[in-house]
Amino acid sequence: MSRRIDVELTSDRGDGSWTWRAAGAREPRGVVDATLLPDGAKVGEVLRADADFDLDGVTVVGLAPIQEKKRNEPERIEIIGPPRRDEELVTSSLVKGGRGERSDRPGRRDRDRPDKRERPDKRERPDKREPPDRRERAERPERPRSAVRRPPRPRPEEPPKPKPKRLRPARVHRAAVLDELPPEHRPIAEQVLAGDIPAVRQAIDKENEARKERGEPAIDGTELLALAERLRPRLRTAEWRDRAEAALADVDEIDLRDLRSVVVAAESAARDEDTRALAAQLRESLAHRVESEQTSWLEEITTALDSGRAVRALRLSSRPPKAGTILEPALTTRLVDAASASLTAEAPADRWGVVLEAVAYSPVRLTVAPRSRPEEPSDELLAGVRKYAGRVPLVAAAFGIEPVAVEARERPPRKRAPRKAVPPPPPTSAE
Repeated sequence: MSRRIDVELTSDRGDGSWTWRAAGAREPRGVVDATLLPDGAKVGEVLRADADFDLDGVTVVGLAPIQEKKRNEPERIEIIGPPRRDEELVTSSLVKGGRGERSDRPGRRDRDRPDKRERPDKRERPDKREPPDRRERAERPERPRSAVRRPPRPRPEEPPKPKPKRLRPARVHRAAVLDELPPEHRPIAEQVLAGDIPAVRQAIDKENEARKERGEPAIDGTELLALAERLRPRLRTAEWRDRAEAALADVDEIDLRDLRSVVVAAESAARDEDTRALAAQLRESLAHRVESEQTSWLEEITTALDSGRAVRALRLSSRPPKAGTILEPALTTRLVDAASASLTAEAPADRWGVVLEAVAYSPVRLTVAPRSRPEEPSDELLAGVRKYAGRVPLVAAAFGIEPVAVEARERPPRKRAPRKAVPPPPPTSAE
């Protein structure tokens, strides 16, 4: 969303662009095209800017000089009435006194007589009106500022990418297998479906603990475990078939991870001709999905680079739909140039941190080097470089920081249970 800020021009780069910083800030914040500057702009001038704030930083889309306020006093309501008349509305009379004629100042006796002293005209003065009450003026709604301010420049927004559907299989084949089993085998089958053979062992141990508390003899779980082993392949095939049919129904919309999991599970679950044919159909659909996702992924990276969104392009490059994908040399060069152009001396420390995080997990992390570095980097900037020094060696070398190799963690020695001492065989008697 665009909003207005006050910026100060710091330098003319000479290539058709100027550097700027927030008014009152210490370090430059970004670069603006010279075509947006008003006529007569100079270094140190403070302008009013329309800026867009997003993940890639602050983008200035318009500049204008700051208009000075004409008046500091509050606005007043002008009262317009009929034209003023030239006649005098206050009369005066000269009264003869003992010490000569006096002016319009009345004597003691004249002050007691209202007909002899000067008094204002009783006629109504239409041009003099009482000002509105202060309470009424406070309750009067003010004029909305949006009517005065220029609306922000609209910025085209990309439509949000729809989230893929998650796999929600039915339980048709699973229920059919459970219905075919005898009632006494069904609890064992449900435990196998819930947690495989370990769940059956836990159920047996729990039952034996309950029997022990009641004083009953424990059950031998050997036959139950053998039954669970026999039922396991059939139950797993039915469960996989439910997932496979649900995946094939929405093969173009479900999440690619769910589709891959179904195809991988087919190696052990597809045991007859029907399930093998279903597995082959799923493998073919997965191949088409991967190719389609790969093409869309490359298009999104190219679009992000064309629009100047380097951070988004780097983050997209770290999440390929197909594992082990190698980017084309032309696209790799564009990613390296976009990342290097974002790491300059004019970029603030928080911008360096965002770009370094995106570069550290991208396929071009070993070839990205900064275009320029600040002469006196801040502690925040140095901390960010040290954090990713092992993944971006060229950036670390530009700051004189040696990357520290991540040592592999040594696994603790495995504790083995002590072997039980086997008693020696009894001595044989000599014949």
